[in-house]
Amino acid sequence: MPTQPRRELETFDNPQTERDYTIRIRIPEFTCLCPKTRQPDFAHLHLEYVPDRKCLELKSLKLYMWSYRDQPTFHEAVTNQILDDLVAAVTPRYLKLTAEFNVRGGLYTTIVAEHRASEWQAAAPVALP
Repeated sequence: MPTQPRRELETFDNPQTERDYTIRIRIPEFTCLCPKTRQPDFAHLHLEYVPDRKCLELKSLKLYMWSYRDQPTFHEAVTNQILDDLVAAVTPRYLKLTAEFNVRGGLYTTIVAEHRASEWQAAAPVALP
């Protein structure tokens, strides 16, 4: 049982490939380091994706997120790197990553990065009475 951070993301087969559905994962304890001061940066990450053939295995996702704990990186860079790694692992129909960083010097930063498969069309929203 691994107890160390690692960058390898594991997947499993999507049990409903014929259906569009959304998987939402909240990651409230993300940390990395400020590249200027080396002080910790804390963020709440919100991951939403529509899987195609693969889904993310959650334990590997936890270990992956842990791997950033001691890495100096800008908010914009880390958010886009995580998006790229997730897309490479599961090749989703759609993926959106929102990173809400805690206050630093009186400023809050939120980064939103998205991926949309070129052939995928989102279904029209349903309006209920």
